[in-house]
Amino acid sequence: MLTKQTRSLNIRGKIALGYTVILVMLGLFLVIVSGRITDLEQETVYLSDHDIEVHELTYRIEKNVLDMETGQRGFALTGNSTYLEPFNSGLSEWTVNYSRLKALITDNPSQIENLEMIKRDIEKWIQESGQYVVHLKQSGRNDEVAEYFQNDPGKLVVDSIRIQSDYFRDNERTLTNERIDRLKDSNHKLITTMYILWGLVVLLALLITYLLSVSIVRPLQHVIQAINSIADGGNMSERLKVKTMDEVYDLGEATNRLLDKVQVDQWCTEQIASTSIILQETTDLSVMSRTFVNKLATTFEIQYGAIYILNNEKENKRAVYKRMYSYAGSADTDIPYGAVQIEAGEGLIGQCAVDREVMFIGDLPEDYISINSGLGRTAPRFALIAPVVFENKTLAVVEFASLTKWASYHVELLYELLSALGVSLNSVMTRMEIQKLYQDSQSMNEELQVQSEELQMQSEELQVQTEELQNHTSELMDLNRELENQKSVAENAAVDLEKYTKQLELSSRYKSEFLANMSHELRTPLNSMLILSQLLVENRNNSLTEEELEYASVIHSSGSDLLALINDILDLSKVEAGKMMVEMDAVNLTELPALLTAYFEKTAAQHQLEFAVNLDDNVPDLFFTDEMRMHQILRNLLSNAFKFTEQGFVRVDISCSEYQPDEPDSRPVEMLAFAVTDSGIGISEANRELIFEAFRQADGTTARRFGGTGLGLSISLQLAKLLGGYITLQSEEGKGSTFTLYLPYLQEESDIVPIPLEAWYPAAAASEGNTAADSREQEQALNDSMLFEREYEKLHGRTVLIVDDDLRNIYALENGLLPYEMNILTAHNGYECLQIVRELPEVDMVLLDIMMPNLDGYDTMSIIREELRLRELPIIAVSAKTLKEDRERCLAAGASDFISKPVLIQDVVTRMCRLIKPRDIQPGSPA
Repeated sequence: MLTKQTRSLNIRGKIALGYTVILVMLGLFLVIVSGRITDLEQETVYLSDHDIEVHELTYRIEKNVLDMETGQRGFALTGNSTYLEPFNSGLSEWTVNYSRLKALITDNPSQIENLEMIKRDIEKWIQESGQYVVHLKQSGRNDEVAEYFQNDPGKLVVDSIRIQSDYFRDNERTLTNERIDRLKDSNHKLITTMYILWGLVVLLALLITYLLSVSIVRPLQHVIQAINSIADGGNMSERLKVKTMDEVYDLGEATNRLLDKVQVDQWCTEQIASTSIILQETTDLSVMSRTFVNKLATTFEIQYGAIYILNNEKENKRAVYKRMYSYAGSADTDIPYGAVQIEAGEGLIGQCAVDREVMFIGDLPEDYISINSGLGRTAPRFALIAPVVFENKTLAVVEFASLTKWASYHVELLYELLSALGVSLNSVMTRMEIQKLYQDSQSMNEELQVQSEELQMQSEELQVQTEELQNHTSELMDLNRELENQKSVAENAAVDLEKYTKQLELSSRYKSEFLANMSHELRTPLNSMLILSQLLVENRNNSLTEEELEYASVIHSSGSDLLALINDILDLSKVEAGKMMVEMDAVNLTELPALLTAYFEKTAAQHQLEFAVNLDDNVPDLFFTDEMRMHQILRNLLSNAFKFTEQGFVRVDISCSEYQPDEPDSRPVEMLAFAVTDSGIGISEANRELIFEAFRQADGTTARRFGGTGLGLSISLQLAKLLGGYITLQSEEGKGSTFTLYLPYLQEESDIVPIPLEAWYPAAAASEGNTAADSREQEQALNDSMLFEREYEKLHGRTVLIVDDDLRNIYALENGLLPYEMNILTAHNGYECLQIVRELPEVDMVLLDIMMPNLDGYDTMSIIREELRLRELPIIAVSAKTLKEDRERCLAAGASDFISKPVLIQDVVTRMCRLIKPRDIQPGSPA
């Protein structure tokens, strides 16, 4: 920047000199004009203070008269004294306004005379009309008031006042206009004088402007042209060159420094943008690491770089950072180029991860690391170690070595790039973790599906084998009758028959054991999967994204579908074995429409279908049947209707009907018809019989549009027969279907008879699964849950011991019970359970798994009841086995209740509320 000694006359001096001359001329101009303006101000003040106030007072007097007239008329009409307020106000104010107006027009005799005429008319109206009418009204002389207003002489006086007021104001306007004309003449003269003086000032200003432009503007124009040239050309490397020795030179130098700063900022912004785009397009940690380090090496001209990324696969107490990529380094096993992995706090890399601060290292020793090229090698002089942090968590650490020192703007740019890398690393790590969880869940579902398919195939093979053995047995029996006279051959046939009979019994026993073990092995992982997936769907901490919630919902839905498939297979086995019993009881049909609507209205809303349940007037309120099996059939039929209907409606019609048996002279049987009608895809005539077969569907190809196992209709048909009824089908392909359930109308309790089916299939009978009693207890538990909602607070602060050798089940139950504010203890086998019960008498409840190694649940319960004498301690047995004898064995061993896996948290809590003892009773105390 130039000093004062190197400058001639600076821009400030030149501008000051020009303005001084102009100000002198303006001073003379103001002296001349100010005198004339003073005269105009005096005339203007007179107009504003006199004429305007005269007009205003005239209007005020006229308003006072109108207020008095309005108040007088309002009081005369209504008798309400409120109307006298404007009358009295106008009566008191008009004289004041009159006096002020008269004082302003004393210099005009004609206007004073007009004002006096207005005054006389006002006084006349007040005396003869205003006060007179008010007095009559106050005296209660309403007839005289009415007679007065018929003539209304006061109106003529008021009209005269208005006319005189208008005449008065017209005279004042005439006087005002005359004063305004005189003021305009004075203004015209003032304007003429101002134009003359302004012309002189303009000529002088133009002259001064020309002289200043020569010495100031022209150098500035050169600077502006140079800046525009840089802006238009886009070449930020160009710089300004100014030759004048004044402030313009300083402006050029400052502009050059600004261009330097803008060029650096633009370069940094471009690097951040390009790096962010590259990182966003990368979904792999290895590729992202290589891309980022290579990008920084090129940008900052560094000779060596490495990145260490947090290794989530390690489960150590301290975080471990694994070298993902190195720039200009050798193989990972080459120790001189850095360690393969480093723990947090180990060395400078580990300490940087802990401190989360950038480290600058200078004057590196010669043996720190060597930078090699084809022509030779050298040692770096400077090193930089920086953490990659996202939400106070160090995701990675980068290290760079360079021959030159880092510039300040390089460091600032590095901070921005590391922040962008942190966001991208977190996104990729989160995506990889979610993808891994999803793949694990998919793998588990596929494994369960494969096991289910294998179970189905083995069940079919066993069925075929059983049929073959039966056929073979029949053939042997025929052969035995045909060869009755041949003793030796008959004896051999008997031996063969005994052999095949043993094989049949062995096959039946294998099938029984297989179904029981299948139920146990599938229900155990399903228990934890369904509980945990349901907790994820509830999202109590609001920590999951919409996509993650969808993943959890898919997992829970898939597990529920698999559980339904297992139950269907077991139900079908029970029906075919003839071991399924029915319990007849009174059923209230008036409640059925509400129950079905509540159960399926959400499904109908999701499918955007119309859903209605119609109950004919002639249908009786009560009849006797197995209500649970009836509901099961109707739910199966409705589920199929919603499944195969994409648009339109689903409807249930309940009516009375008759069935005519084929026997002669037989009377018609009264039946109840439950017709489920839909507007779905319909069923072709060729497939109407096929769909009632087990494991068969109308479309069984791999390209079918609708899923399912094909067990629902087969089970429903068997249950209908079990209840003494049947199912019919009416359908037209493309126009919908109607499935009608017919049940006998039993009117009296004497008609109730248990209806068992003979056990043609002993193997299936052994896999009885959840019996009717078990299913009813589950439904009763769900109903009881509504009654116990107000008693959940009994569980707060209670101590519950969960005993299970499977950590997944412990984890699932523990998380499911956390919202009820209980103290939860865990044990992994029977011995740990006994130790805790002995040492902690405050234990209020035990959830005990049955199948455990070393000491199973049966022996554990026996020791608690017999040896420890804790007979009042509630124990709920939890088992993946669902046979009736398993339940009875648990209750005999000392269990207070029994739950089969997979369990419902709501069911568990309800049973706990029912069994928990009051707080004044110590359940852990010996009885």
